[in-house]
Amino acid sequence: MTDYLIVGTGLFGAVCAHELARAGKSVLCIDRRSHIGGNVYTENVEGIHVHRYGAHIFHTSDWAVWEYVNRFAEFVPFINSPVARYGREMYNLPFNMNTFVRLWKDVCTPSEARARIEAERDTSIEEPKNLEEQALKLVGRTVYEKLIKGYTEKQWGRPCSELPAFILRRVPVRFTFDNNYFNDRYQGIPAGGYTRLVAKLLSDADVRLSCDFLAHREEISAMARRIIYTGPIDAYFGYRFGALGYRSLRFETETLDVPDFQGNAVVNYTSAEVPYTRIIEHKHFEGGTQPVTVITREYPAEWKKGDEPYYPVNDEKNDRLFARYQALAAQEKNVVFGGRLGQYRYFDMDDTVAAALALVRAELA
Repeated sequence: MTDYLIVGTGLFGAVCAHELARAGKSVLCIDRRSHIGGNVYTENVEGIHVHRYGAHIFHTSDWAVWEYVNRFAEFVPFINSPVARYGREMYNLPFNMNTFVRLWKDVCTPSEARARIEAERDTSIEEPKNLEEQALKLVGRTVYEKLIKGYTEKQWGRPCSELPAFILRRVPVRFTFDNNYFNDRYQGIPAGGYTRLVAKLLSDADVRLSCDFLAHREEISAMARRIIYTGPIDAYFGYRFGALGYRSLRFETETLDVPDFQGNAVVNYTSAEVPYTRIIEHKHFEGGTQPVTVITREYPAEWKKGDEPYYPVNDEKNDRLFARYQALAAQEKNVVFGGRLGQYRYFDMDDTVAAALALVRAELA
């Protein structure tokens, strides 16, 4: 009998495991995958730490969170400066003066860029009925057509005219020559990859991999006094009210016999003609100088049962459905639900760490 069973060895579960073990609790962590780390798992390929489930850049403005993760890894400074590719045209992201001077040859100053965007905005739209109208109202047709439309339609699997306007609540526009995607003060990548960081967090817990909790629930549950469950909350309850909505991803990774493929860690493909949304070149996260390179093409996909759920679709319908599952969860005596899937919301990594620390504080209070 162990004090805590933690279902999932991603960042949320690993932080919980470390803090509970440090408090003197016995902890068993299980994961249905064959590796630790959840979606932040990195694998060494040709000396390059490959982000197997998409790019993960740690960024935060919370000093306590930044200090915490630095206990377990040395962080390599990394400023996320993605590039958008539209056909043969290349643009800096987020939308900033570097973007605007390439979009419009007659724009050189912030005041000229503001005037151009203002001239292109569709001010006849008072209450946008869909994402397309929202984008046209906010930034106008040029930015929408080249940098938003195709990428967004691939990401969500439907036309922008059929997507709700709230998805695009705002468009981050900067009138400076600053390509730093995040506004957070602290940014970096753990030297040696995220798997090494997670392994240190799990060092005082027992870990069992390729172990599916839902397939052997009664047997596994009997091993612990309390359970922290980080899997999909709807799956835990057997989809009693129906499945929650998610978006999934498919990855194609290959090693290339060239020292550099695209010159940047992340290049977004905003044209609808290209089936993937972005290409990640992993060596650039840590400034690698290997003679080969590893790239990953990322394809968004409609989620169905059995697929990996990556992004909760937090629209009105799904939020109502989640509230029903939350009510069931509140009735579970010895189970707490956490993480992106257990709480059905998108977490950045710093949010994940903070939420895990808060859960453990509540458990130990």
